[in-house]
Amino acid sequence: MPISLPHPEYNLRAMNRAVPVNEVVSVDPDVMSGAPVFRGTRVPVRTLLDHLETSDLETFLDDFPSVSREQAVRFLELASDAFLAELYADSA
Repeated sequence: MPISLPHPEYNLRAMNRAVPVNEVVSVDPDVMSGAPVFRGTRVPVRTLLDHLETSDLETFLDDFPSVSREQAVRFLELASDAFLAELYADSA
């Protein structure tokens, strides 16, 4: 069964967000060997995704207090939007 996607004119959340990705995530070869991290921390964004496989956002935030709830939620929104954009591109 094909994936049902919203109409192409549907505005992805990222288009309406005031916070750009580079204010949530940073990549610096001198920090964690260049792995994408939450800005202002040494916590790789991959760590959030790994945590969500086995627990929840609250556990992640408790385990990594240097990451704000806003950063974590915004990253998840950006990841979701990127995934949907890829689906749109692939279905075009």
